[in-house]
Amino acid sequence: MLGPAHYLTVSAILFFLGLAGFISRKNIFILFLSLELMLNGINLSFVAFSRFFNQLDGHIFVFFVIAVAAAEAAISLALIILLFKNRQTLNVDDFDTLKG
Repeated sequence: MLGPAHYLTVSAILFFLGLAGFISRKNIFILFLSLELMLNGINLSFVAFSRFFNQLDGHIFVFFVIAVAAAEAAISLALIILLFKNRQTLNVDDFDTLKG
């Protein structure tokens, strides 16, 4: 039977893979995808604790995190499209100033 340690291990792996991608990549699109991967790792840990303690609090937090992640994804995708339109690149190092 799978216990909470198994779920938390997968959650930690997801989180740290996202963290490694966020730290090591230069593409802004990959940075946002890595951030989403980190949020999914956190969601998995919320659900694991919620199931382990037989309460619905973790599921409620997951719904809030998903709602915030969806809003963040929509806004960040719009910003990425605008940045690419103006600068013709998605490399983070090229965005050193706010002026075009």
